[in-house]
Amino acid sequence: MTGTPGPVRGWAAGLLRLTSLRLRLVVVFALVALTAAVSASGIAYWLNRDAVLTRTQNAALNDFRQSLADNTGSLPVQPPCDQLQDAAERIANSAQRYEVVLVDRSAAGGSCAAPSGEGGFTLSEVPESLRTAVNKERPADEGDGLPYHLYWQRITLDGDPYLVGGVKVIGGGPTGYMLKSLTSERDDLNSLAWSLGIATALALVGSALLAQAAASTVLRPVQRLGDAARRLGEGKLDTRLRVSGTDELADLSRTFNSAAASLEQRVEELSAREAASRRFVADMSHELRTPLTAITAVTEVLEDEVESFDPMVAPAVRLVVSETRRLGDLVENLMEVTRFDAGTARLVLDDVDVADLVTACIDARAWLDAVELDAERGNVARLDPRRLDVILANLIGNALKHGGSPVRVSVRTDAESLTVEVRDFGPGIPEEVLPHVFDRFYKASASRPRSEGSGLGLSIALENAHIHGGDITAANGPEGGAIFTLRLPMDAAPPEPDDDATEDAREAE
Repeated sequence: MTGTPGPVRGWAAGLLRLTSLRLRLVVVFALVALTAAVSASGIAYWLNRDAVLTRTQNAALNDFRQSLADNTGSLPVQPPCDQLQDAAERIANSAQRYEVVLVDRSAAGGSCAAPSGEGGFTLSEVPESLRTAVNKERPADEGDGLPYHLYWQRITLDGDPYLVGGVKVIGGGPTGYMLKSLTSERDDLNSLAWSLGIATALALVGSALLAQAAASTVLRPVQRLGDAARRLGEGKLDTRLRVSGTDELADLSRTFNSAAASLEQRVEELSAREAASRRFVADMSHELRTPLTAITAVTEVLEDEVESFDPMVAPAVRLVVSETRRLGDLVENLMEVTRFDAGTARLVLDDVDVADLVTACIDARAWLDAVELDAERGNVARLDPRRLDVILANLIGNALKHGGSPVRVSVRTDAESLTVEVRDFGPGIPEEVLPHVFDRFYKASASRPRSEGSGLGLSIALENAHIHGGDITAANGPEGGAIFTLRLPMDAAPPEPDDDATEDAREAE
């Protein structure tokens, strides 16, 4: 037999591991912990981010507003650009470390934009939307009644974050813009994010360890219960669980022990009744053989003399003879069934030519004219010849009785198995009867409780196939008729002796 490929086995084992309760418990714990940690970390990050940025921008904007008012109040209307430059440098000289641009009309009538440093912050870096908002004059009845307000916006220049703000000095003064770098705040927030990420990872690992510990605590009793149930299913009815504690698992263990004890008691009672029934059938069959042997001898004499009897008596004599034979067959079949039930049936193996054995079976029962045999000579199998003869006799006889002749018997062999197919061309087996054809004493019609056979032939044939390690199946052919297929190994190994069964039943030979 070809083994399962390695990748398929690995995939199947992985699938089984994925579906284990322990892994699912660990995964659920990890997902819950991950969700909680990510949510908490996210909330903490956004709260801290908002607090850091709000504190930084408020400090810078308030300082810029105050410094702008202090340093531009003494400027003349339409100051020269050099005065605006000096004022911008004084405003930028702040602990908040921002850059400044002052914009106003110069004395020459043009516009002057004075930055606080060379090559630094320029008016072109201020967003157009912010400049529009800063220069827009509001009606006196809106807000606090002031015509101009301080506006700010966070922008990104060359990949770095900045805060830009602007306000127009009330009373015809210049318009000031400030640019403050938020790089240090970004770095602090990135460090905070890394810290929260590490904390989340540690929480995930801790939750997995906690789930593993919880799984071991919870699943260990469940595993013990599963092992005990498996041993109980294997027939070890004395299996019990050690009960400790008062929780639900302890109650489950007590329930299991109670059920196992009840099952053990019930099985013992049934086993005792079954053993008594087997002994009764064996003893009855054994005791019937002696008087039946004498009756059979008498009936044989009567059968030889039946032609000389009165015509009114002859039918009764023939009936007695046939019923005596039927009773003899029934007793022999009952004894054979008893051996199977008691486990005392044994194989007597021999090397046999299957085709010769089938031919001998057919010839011994005078079925040569009614059976078509398709078998090649020389196929030798190691089987029990007597039991194989019983199987074939029952299958072929059943086909002749219910399907009529001809019956076709086909024998096929290979290196490991023997297949014998017995087919008739009768009406076939009703579909509702097929599942029961091998049942003991089964009658296809309740209106015909009596038949010529004992009702045990096919069941005995099946038991003989099983003791060889084979099987028999029944089906209807596509063109009508029934097909019985016997499959046996070419080398049947006898089963191990069952000492208990031998003590429980007496084999009648």
